[in-house]
Amino acid sequence: MIKKKKRETGKAMDKKELEKRIDELYELLMKPETKEDWKKLLADLCTYTEIEQMARRAYAAKLFLEGNTYNSIIAETELSSATLSRVSRCLNHGSGGYAEFIGKDGRKERK
Repeated sequence: MIKKKKRETGKAMDKKELEKRIDELYELLMKPETKEDWKKLLADLCTYTEIEQMARRAYAAKLFLEGNTYNSIIAETELSSATLSRVSRCLNHGSGGYAEFIGKDGRKERK
């Protein structure tokens, strides 16, 4: 039996507890194995608008990697210039996730 830790109602998570929840989220995100599994998980975890925005950002990253311009990407994705700027910053100075998992041809690059 799992022993639950009681928290006071309305008390915010401290940073250490929140980091633990984030780690648990990463573990959860490693579990889906199929597109259908991902659809079910994301449908429960996110709003449709959040999923739509993530799809637009990923598509914008793909378009950047293909050499498209800001203006053409904004026209194609309907993202704001601020969001597109963030995608660009991540591509140029981020962790490399977009480039690794999207790749120039839209598929994950193998190393």
